[in-house]
Amino acid sequence: MRSIAFAVMAATLFAAPAFAESAKPVAPPAAVKFAPVAPTAVLSYNLIGLTVVDGSNSTVGEIKDLIINDGKLTGYILSVGGFLGMGEHYVAVEPSSVGLTYDESAKKWVASVNATKDQLKAAPQFKYEGKFKH
Repeated sequence: MRSIAFAVMAATLFAAPAFAESAKPVAPPAAVKFAPVAPTAVLSYNLIGLTVVDGSNSTVGEIKDLIINDGKLTGYILSVGGFLGMGEHYVAVEPSSVGLTYDESAKKWVASVNATKDQLKAAPQFKYEGKFKH
């Protein structure tokens, strides 16, 4: 009797994921369109983790994430403050608020904002929760 009960419980546990409802994928467009990559383009891996400086070249934060809406870049998530992931304050800023340049001599990208670390810490906080949770 115990083995039958155990078998029923095991079958129920393994079958449960099959009954879970999942989001249906969006149907892709009819044809693939290839995009040109301009010499002035920046790739996301160059941005994620990039240190952000203010006008006096002091570090004010780091680009942690990109906000993409309807296929367009609409913002950056900046991490301000904190140490080793503790006490970080995240803020969302528009792309036009961040200056991106490539320093040819240093062979690296540079990001800058016209705000101090304190101004960014005082900005409304973005929280990684709900569908945005890591």
